[in-house]
Order: sequence, then C-alpha cells, then structure tokens
Amino acid sequence: MLLHSKILGNSNKYILILHGFLGSGDNWISIARKLTENNFSVHLIDQRNHGRSFHSDEFNYELMCNDLLNYISYYKIKNMILIGHSMGGKTAMKFSLKYPKLILKLIVVDTSPKYYPIHHQYIIDALKKIDFNFLNSRKKIKSELEKCIKQEGLISFIMKNIYWKEEGVLDFRFNLKSLSDNIDKIGEELKSDKKFYKDVFFFKGEKSDYILDSDNELIFNYYPNSSIISISNAGHWLHADRPDEFVSKLLALI
Repeated sequence: MLLHSKILGNSNKYILILHGFLGSGDNWISIARKLTENNFSVHLIDQRNHGRSFHSDEFNYELMCNDLLNYISYYKIKNMILIGHSMGGKTAMKFSLKYPKLILKLIVVDTSPKYYPIHHQYIIDALKKIDFNFLNSRKKIKSELEKCIKQEGLISFIMKNIYWKEEGVLDFRFNLKSLSDNIDKIGEELKSDKKFYKDVFFFKGEKSDYILDSDNELIFNYYPNSSIISISNAGHWLHADRPDEFVSKLLALI
C-alpha cells in the first residue's frame, strides 16, 4: 500500500520529510512552504498508522523502511534529501544504511541511533481514556486530555489528530491500538554492520536531551561524515520552536 503524502513544489530537487510519533506530515507544512520558496519539491509523508496513511497491526522500522522504498519507487524519486524527526529520524537512519544510493543527504532531527526507553506510555494511557461514544466535541476531548496531560503544547499536538470520522462522531487519525501494542518498537536501537558515508546533519534542540555528547561515538560509528547542529532555545520539536533558525541553518547545508 502507498503512504499518503502532501506534495509541495514542482522542482526536481526532492526533500522527503518523515514526522515523529503520533504526528503527521502536516506538522511540517510551514517548514515545507519555506523550502519550496528555495526551489525544492517537498514530500510530507504520513508514516503507517499515522495521519491519512493506512492502518496496520504490524509496526516496526523494517516495515516503515519498506513503506518508504515503495513510495520512492512509485514516484520515481532519485537523489533525495531525507529528513526525519524523532521516530521519523529512526526510520530515516535505518533507510540510509539499507539504501544509501537513493539518498543525497540525510537530516536527522533530535534523535540518535541509540536505544530510548519507553517514555510515551502516559500519553497512550490518556488517549485510551477518550471514549468517542460520549465525547462528541473537540472541547470535551481537550478537557478530558487535560486531566492526564499537563503540557499545553502536547495537547494541541494531539488535538490536530482528531477528525470527524462521520457525522457526529470524532476519532483519532492515528491507529492507537497498533501504536500502543507496538510502543516498545519506537525507541529501538539502530543495529547494522553498515555505514553511511555521505553527509549527515544531526539537528538537536538546545533544551532537549534526546541527543547527548555521549551519543557522539555511536553517531560517528554509523555516520562518519556527520555534523551536529544545535538550535538555540529549542526543545524536541525544534522545527516548531525555532522555525526560522532551523530553516536558515538547514538551507545553508543543502
């Protein structure tokens, strides 16, 4: 099955963007518009079980790499710049080691090849408490989420995934059951005997702890030609926290 995407621009210089956990390509729409102004064609891709892409009980990085390969083959894309944030960064890293000839440059946003322990469980637990049979307005759902989730930005992020499934019935766009059942897959360590020798740029948020100095050895083991770029005063969603700085630094590299 083909992944859903939103394609902006009409250039033969391709940028493919993979979102993070519980996100969608739409999270990157403002960044994509800035990139198209600089003569890039940008594909905002919804990974499986996210956004408008297909749902599946199976969910792991091997499958997501296969999904991406199928997408690239369908659109006959060559020499792409691949950008991945968080979970999408894990997909992008694994893909680069499997299919290095398809990638011109790799951009990894606020994640590293290391293992991350499960830290989304409280979000999953809060989402499971949402009963759409009784909560039939966005306001009611937001109030219910606020009982368990205190970060206003995170609630706004989740609310973007709620849509009218049919008249009078709301639902999540993501496949909550599959993501919950496979949550242990999200933080898996990248394991490969291969290296990627082209340019790789790891962007990290100054206020984020996803990429630490202690990760450098592992990063350079897989990606010898890596650079690590910090975005000032930004957290894990650095492209949303500091979009102008992120785009400015990105364009200088690609």
